[in-house]
Amino acid sequence: MFKPYELLENVLIDIEHGLKENINAYNIARKYGLSETHLRRLFSFSFNQTISGYIRSRTLTASLIDLLETDSNVLDIAIDYGFGYEQTYIRSFKREFGITPGNLRKTGQVVKIKPSLRLFDENKLGDSAFFGPEFVMFPQFHIIGKSHKIPFEKSLEMAPIAGRQFWQNDRAHIKNAVNPNVYIGFTRNINLEKSHSEYIPSVQVKNLKNIAEGYTGHTFETSMCARFRYIGQHHYYDINRETAEKMYNAIFQFTQNVKDKYILSNDKVYFERIDTGLYDGNYCQMEWFTPITEKK
Repeated sequence: MFKPYELLENVLIDIEHGLKENINAYNIARKYGLSETHLRRLFSFSFNQTISGYIRSRTLTASLIDLLETDSNVLDIAIDYGFGYEQTYIRSFKREFGITPGNLRKTGQVVKIKPSLRLFDENKLGDSAFFGPEFVMFPQFHIIGKSHKIPFEKSLEMAPIAGRQFWQNDRAHIKNAVNPNVYIGFTRNINLEKSHSEYIPSVQVKNLKNIAEGYTGHTFETSMCARFRYIGQHHYYDINRETAEKMYNAIFQFTQNVKDKYILSNDKVYFERIDTGLYDGNYCQMEWFTPITEKK
């Protein structure tokens, strides 16, 4: 089984090499021993677009060379790039570029293309893959979970242990979960002077009514957030100190690079989110969020 970074890198290469070979998600998934569904999820999670849409855009972009630099007729170009029918190619072309192939040849209009995706050094955490940041608007949500006071120097060890304990033993007692398969590890009340924070392994709930004894609730207000994404070849239970340390070092590097433009609230609140329903025995996916504001 390929490591996450290696897998994604090879998938991008295969797409570029297969633009005239009718490359598709099914064939790529078979090559790497994945289900097509999981490959689609991994690609969307990593690159924020569907693999089918990306292949279509890259195929149409590649066809521009033949269209603009040769005298080949449109039908032959359509067939060469796997469209089968001239009208299918023309319709797809117009949706992509806003103009038909024939009119583009006549007018020489400048069109916006889809460049090939690439992975960079900052996307690699060992054998794992790491993406971000991107800015998203996260709507208000409520959580119920177990509160833990954790010293900073032990957070990378104690938080994963607390998360596993909650997931295995405690979450079943929370009855009004909205997404019962989604784990939210919430950090708040960060006390720099006393060198500790509050960590709440939790699930999202409809409201904060009827919180059971021993549990705690919290509301996260609608916020613009920085979002980072992680893919590792392991079970989500196996997110450990080494994994977390690498990820937080990458996030810290980002905070240093943008501190003149943005204010991140990761010294006040942040949370990780894991959809356990996406785990298929091969790759774990995790998201990390913190509120962010733009400096005026």
